[in-house]
Amino acid sequence: MSLKKTVSFIGLFFVMLNTFAQYDIIPLWNGDIPNSQKSDEQELVESTDSKRIYTVQTPTLEVYLPTKRNATGQAVIICPGGGYHYLTYDFEGTDIAKWFNSKGITAFVLKYRLPGSKSVKVSYQAPLQDAQRAMRIVRSQAKKWHVNPNKIGVIGFSAGGHLASTLGTQFDKPNTFKETAIDIISARPDFMALIYPVVTMKMDYTHKGSRNNLLGENPSEDLVNQFSNELQMTKNTPPTFIVHAEDDHSVPVENSLQLYQALKNKGIEAELHIYPHGGHGFGLALGKGRLEKWTDRLYDWLQSL
Repeated sequence: MSLKKTVSFIGLFFVMLNTFAQYDIIPLWNGDIPNSQKSDEQELVESTDSKRIYTVQTPTLEVYLPTKRNATGQAVIICPGGGYHYLTYDFEGTDIAKWFNSKGITAFVLKYRLPGSKSVKVSYQAPLQDAQRAMRIVRSQAKKWHVNPNKIGVIGFSAGGHLASTLGTQFDKPNTFKETAIDIISARPDFMALIYPVVTMKMDYTHKGSRNNLLGENPSEDLVNQFSNELQMTKNTPPTFIVHAEDDHSVPVENSLQLYQALKNKGIEAELHIYPHGGHGFGLALGKGRLEKWTDRLYDWLQSL
């Protein structure tokens, strides 16, 4: 092969590779992003032992598909944590998606806007708006991804667990922007999985960083109650799976205990696993003894739904 043809082939290969990558990453919004404003802010990516994304400018869904032969029809939207300050995008996002794929479950990693971004108008509205839109996109295109539209759930880690539980309890929150056809599709998850989640915004057990980033340093009592998800349970809240470590010194285990009690009070099917050791931010917990088996418990639970 001549040098010219070789260069052309390599160029075509990288164009194709980029095209496929873009096909798998879907912008949540067409045109103007609601609740946004122009700023000079740039999206920042930091890669050390994990990939962190700051000041998200273009919220997206990254699609991870199992082989058709293994696909179960279940799907899940993944909300990485990061205290509403950044997204732990691989450790609590793409790594989790690959695990779901190994079980035949289609996964979507949500890159949601962060409330402290200068590009966001009303801080606390943006993450939920993105989560609602993500669920509506997946449900509206379920056939394309060989997904059952009645088997689409959400999983969240830490502050991502707060976003997931906000979606699970406030999925029908009215939009504050001009709606299009997709916005009438249900944003209710069919199940929730919450892993060491931030749940409450009340000062006794909240994660102060998440609270300050989402609501500001002096939020009103009404706003605190609105985003304390243990107070937002209804009979339409989906079945919920919860994992937490008792020695979590960042997000107290009481977040999960209060949530479980609230679910029980409403008669919502729930499963809670409390491990004595594990701390905070353990992800898949690889190499952490029996804590590593929490994913097995999740898989058992998903099969039982």
